[in-house]
Amino acid sequence: MDSVDSRDEESPLVVSDSQSKTLQNHTRDVHILSCSFLLIFLAYGATQNLESSVNTDEDLGTIALGILYLSFTIFSLIASLVVRMMGSKNALILGTTGYWLFMAANLKPRWSTMVPASVYLGFAASVIWVGQGTYLTATARSHANDNNLHEGTVIGNFNGEFWGMFASHQFAGNLITLALLKSGTEGSTGGTTLLFIVFLCSMTLGTILMCFLRRRDGKGEEGSLEPAVGFSSYAVSLSKSVITPLFDVRMLLIIPLFVYSGLQQAFVWAEFTKYIVTPALGVSGVGGSMAVFGAFDAICSLAAGRLTSGLSSITWIVSGGAFAQVIVLLWILLKYRVTSGVLGTIYPLLMAAIWGIGDGVFNTQINALIGILFKSDTEGAFAQYKVWQSASISAVFFLSPYISLQAMLVVMLASLFTAFSAFLFLTHKIERAFSSSTSPQVAS
Repeated sequence: MDSVDSRDEESPLVVSDSQSKTLQNHTRDVHILSCSFLLIFLAYGATQNLESSVNTDEDLGTIALGILYLSFTIFSLIASLVVRMMGSKNALILGTTGYWLFMAANLKPRWSTMVPASVYLGFAASVIWVGQGTYLTATARSHANDNNLHEGTVIGNFNGEFWGMFASHQFAGNLITLALLKSGTEGSTGGTTLLFIVFLCSMTLGTILMCFLRRRDGKGEEGSLEPAVGFSSYAVSLSKSVITPLFDVRMLLIIPLFVYSGLQQAFVWAEFTKYIVTPALGVSGVGGSMAVFGAFDAICSLAAGRLTSGLSSITWIVSGGAFAQVIVLLWILLKYRVTSGVLGTIYPLLMAAIWGIGDGVFNTQINALIGILFKSDTEGAFAQYKVWQSASISAVFFLSPYISLQAMLVVMLASLFTAFSAFLFLTHKIERAFSSSTSPQVAS
């Protein structure tokens, strides 16, 4: 079992002039990665928000998203192997092709185009997200080692920048949607065709930009896994990637947090916009509310990343994010009623802002926590994260038509309580183990 390196708590935060070039090289890759994901996901995020409204024939849009996240869940089981064999940079570039194909399928939305595109995007998404977590963590570790910096702080800062940029995709993408669709009938073919063409161009730029990333040659990076020779070798590698992490107590304790992170994302996409925003603001208000959500998500991601320095700070930040989302869940469950006037407009936007704060916290802190705790198998840990997160998202999309808002709120509260309790037990267990390992040195 990995332990938190005591060196991380003692490394000075000083960088000499001779190290500035190396520092710039690592931070350059973070900037490129963040901008690439922004360009790709401002297009995909806005399209995902429109699926249930634009592709309404036989619920094609909603079912396509359910298939997408089910495929995401299944392929996440092998994503870490793909990343190890290809290297994280190549995996990132491969992952972009699924998003491009899904966007192209929306130009001719039929069962024969949307279903295959959704299945392939599930594979591509699993690869790109495991690759992203692996690449960003490897970059942070290299940056910390080369410049004698505190590793936990660097991982937190890099995740803060990435997730801050990533979260702003909701703001940028929805503004583009509002600008291109505002003058026509909602869901009109001409308007959406122009929108999807613009989004395809954005994705293409993001893919080209990603090609400028440097390869990472650290442990678990480029070429670190030889191609499997025969079925038995493949089976052993798959077992190590999928099953072995489940024997780690730390992984078992963090899985409930993975599950809740998916539930809270799907809740805002599927339930919040349907039952809270649309009745109060109309369908046209969905873009504005999601833009508010994205703006506060981005701000909180940047702030949370800057405040992250180790396990103790992660505990406090996650506690704040959990408290913020509990407020919204209890507000909707116990007090909220759709009203008219100014308050009827403000309440959904305020909820979106608070929910965005919580989402920013969970995105940055879970990724930082994985980077700190699972140093020996970063790809496997991120693959587990995406398996459980995407499975919970898929469940929400499939169950949404058959479950009431009140029942969903109860499920969310129970999941959050379970996840937060397990997380607190995990942090207590690690801190106690760390104290026990250092106490003899103090006594001497």
